[in-house]
Amino acid sequence: METVTTIAAVRERVRAWRAEGLRVAFVPTMGNLHTGHVSLIEAARRHGERFVASIFVNPMQFGPNEDFAHYPRTPEADERMLADAGCDLMFMPDAREIYPQGSGRSTRVEVPGLSLILEGEFRPGHMEGVATVVTKLFQIVAPDVAIFGEKDFQQLAVIRRLVADLCMPVQIVGAPTVRDADGLAMSSRNQYLTPEQRALAPRIQAALQAAAARVRAGEPDTTAIERAGAQSLEQAGFRVDYFAVRQAADLEPPAGHARELVILTAARLGKARLIDNVQVSRP
Repeated sequence: METVTTIAAVRERVRAWRAEGLRVAFVPTMGNLHTGHVSLIEAARRHGERFVASIFVNPMQFGPNEDFAHYPRTPEADERMLADAGCDLMFMPDAREIYPQGSGRSTRVEVPGLSLILEGEFRPGHMEGVATVVTKLFQIVAPDVAIFGEKDFQQLAVIRRLVADLCMPVQIVGAPTVRDADGLAMSSRNQYLTPEQRALAPRIQAALQAAAARVRAGEPDTTAIERAGAQSLEQAGFRVDYFAVRQAADLEPPAGHARELVILTAARLGKARLIDNVQVSRP
């Protein structure tokens, strides 16, 4: 595996692969890689002959009171993990390379509607930061296919929309959420949990599954399902930002005819803010 830090170096390598007729797969990450990221890497290897991963902690997607400065950075361990997984090229730029004018003065990409609900309501500017950096990375890497985890379901929906709206020739693949044995979705932020909080954290998945069971049973009142899910987490000690039943296609509140739904939640436990979701079909 080769590690590069400049846009010019990435473009040079990808240009050479394209001259050989090779298909390029891409996984953008913020580093501090774990087993969940490995599943994205494995998916990328199934979709292309050459694989690029980026490691960039994007300042634009962090709010003023969020953990940008303390976000865990483990570049040496990340490099070993990517090399072991068969990555061909690791792109690890600094902020000046991506935002030469500074992130505060950079052109931004916004996906109307999708960017402002759920995560967008509780983390203003976050989805705009995601959309902007992903657009920039796609322009730099020019992949044929890019892999994103379904744990960040709203992020995946935003990226699918921006690719369609901006006519980008990139196939977007969603990879299933990877979980610990007790059901907790793997996340870099899980390391913020104390042992006692870690023991409570699987309640998130349990609440989502209970809500999904009610949807599958044909219960029509999704507002009641949302209220019950939030209350179950609050009673367990979480501070719930949202617990929502939405249409999987566009994250709008369920219309009468919509069958494919997703139940999403964001809840805080100590210093950690945990997100998760379950996809479910109505009968």
